[in-house]
Amino acid sequence: MKHDMHPTEHPNQFALLGQRRFAPFFWVQFLGAGNDNLFKFAFTVMVTYQLQVSWLPASLAGLVIGALFILPFLLFSATSGQLADKHDKAVLIRFVKTLEIAIMALAGWGFVRHDVVVLLSCVFLMGLHSTLFGPVKFAYLPQHLGEREITGGNGMVEMGTFVAILLGQVAGGLLIALPEVGATYVALGCLIVAMAGRLLAQFVPVSPATDPGLKINWNPFTETWRNLKLAHGNIVVFRSLLGISWMWFFGAVFLSMFPAFAKEVLHGDEKVASLLLVVFSVGIGIGALLCEVLSRRHVEIGLVPLGAIGMSVFSIDLYFASRGLPPSAGYTLGGFVATAAHWRVMLDLALLSLFAGLYSVPMYALIQLRSQPTHRARIIAANNILNALFMIVSALGVGVLLKAGFSIPEVFLVIGLLNAVVAGYIFLLVPEYLLRFVAFVLSRVVYRFKVRGDEHIPTEGAAILVCNHVSFVDAVLLMAASPRPIRFIMDHRIFAVPVLGWLFKLGKAIPIAPQRDNAQVYEAAFAQARKVLEEGDLLCIFPEGGITKDGTLGEFKGGVMKILETHPVPVVPLALQNLWGSFFSRVERGEAMVKPFRRGLFSPVGLVAGEALPAAAVSPAGLRERVQALLQAPA
Repeated sequence: MKHDMHPTEHPNQFALLGQRRFAPFFWVQFLGAGNDNLFKFAFTVMVTYQLQVSWLPASLAGLVIGALFILPFLLFSATSGQLADKHDKAVLIRFVKTLEIAIMALAGWGFVRHDVVVLLSCVFLMGLHSTLFGPVKFAYLPQHLGEREITGGNGMVEMGTFVAILLGQVAGGLLIALPEVGATYVALGCLIVAMAGRLLAQFVPVSPATDPGLKINWNPFTETWRNLKLAHGNIVVFRSLLGISWMWFFGAVFLSMFPAFAKEVLHGDEKVASLLLVVFSVGIGIGALLCEVLSRRHVEIGLVPLGAIGMSVFSIDLYFASRGLPPSAGYTLGGFVATAAHWRVMLDLALLSLFAGLYSVPMYALIQLRSQPTHRARIIAANNILNALFMIVSALGVGVLLKAGFSIPEVFLVIGLLNAVVAGYIFLLVPEYLLRFVAFVLSRVVYRFKVRGDEHIPTEGAAILVCNHVSFVDAVLLMAASPRPIRFIMDHRIFAVPVLGWLFKLGKAIPIAPQRDNAQVYEAAFAQARKVLEEGDLLCIFPEGGITKDGTLGEFKGGVMKILETHPVPVVPLALQNLWGSFFSRVERGEAMVKPFRRGLFSPVGLVAGEALPAAAVSPAGLRERVQALLQAPA
């Protein structure tokens, strides 16, 4: 993996735009998304307002064009995923961009001749172009970005895609509306954007094949099924794929309803519908960019439940905001914006889309990092298939609700309530999301949590973390600091603590008891610990054997040595600072959780990680010295 500079030196995600490993790729995908929408929107406007086509009525034009564009995702995603794993992604990007020039040349001829059949064929071909590019796009990023950059990189791509969609639709609408020359200008515009994308594709760096020996299965149906089974192999990844597909289901409802919502509910003209699209796109873009800031440059899946909560809250409020709007014969854009009641509607739209950005970006990053590199593009292809299916079901579902007599605001209410149910179900199926959300809230609201030396916490491979034990929430704070899940060995009595005990069980913490008290639980804990390391995961031990009663560091017991005898992995010393004296530590006569907000909200707490020690250099006394030194490091 080539990096122009060390990941920690980047001031923010925008710095990636100055680097060859990201910038040409970003602009290629930006121009591709823009061109898709310039072409589709101009064509939709042309058949809706300018042409009279008996077999394609204006009311169905948008639906037919949308369906034709999505169809290749269902038919060819599985094949494109295989191609992206088998071949250099830079070579594939250049091929796809050359194909785009050919498609746009044909579309240009169709625009000039007003040939609807040719243009419909080009919609299908542009869907194929996007199908081929999709797996390449998301499999490219993990090859060129480190773990600390991938959330920011995904945020930039998501933001860029929605801005490109917006600009493409605006450009398509403006160009096609030009009297007499509109179709010609659209034809030229599409061709110029395609050629610019192909030129930039020449600068995309080499991205070697991850599975060059792969034999392509050209049967899209058997390969689609195989891809879905492959994705199901990692249950966290598969359920995250379903979570992303749900976001597309959710978003498709709003995007498809904007024209009717603007006309029938808000009493606005087509410019009001465009304003709703602008607000929605900007909201998604801001949410996507916020992910890197809120996640502190790691993949923070704790943002996903936060995003889901916001999506439900603001889509439900959109129902209430649009119920009591003043009746009107029709608003122009200026009149719509000047009416105070409409600002709540726009704010709801902006915030529900912002939270959708917070919801989706960490899921994409998680899938990219947790998928097996040799199969990554095929996993993304499986996601594209699911996205297409969910969007089709979304369109059918909205149609059923409207036919059943639901108003558009009532559809928004149903989707908001349904989102709460679906999100809750996903988070119970994949408790890691819920645990990371609790850790996210605790480390940013209850405490001001500062992590130093987090580059020493391994982003891959098995390792043992050892830490001082100060409070009942030590494990939760360590979760917040680590980019990967951690399995904790914890005193069996902590599982009896209300709420926290349930959370630790949900997080598959390993209970341990002293050997003299319960030899069976003691041995089972070590057996589970060894299995964690065999699977290449992180294991955390609190070697003091219990929470400190006076704030000092106790003697380290020899449990870590017993594990290292059979599994000699690196050991990373950690120290939690300034947590003693908080609500969750034993201060009041040896009892914890007696006085809420003892130190108030946002009290500063720190975690310091030291350099990993090879197994051969580890001893309980030596580890204790290391942790003691980290405790005394300046906060």
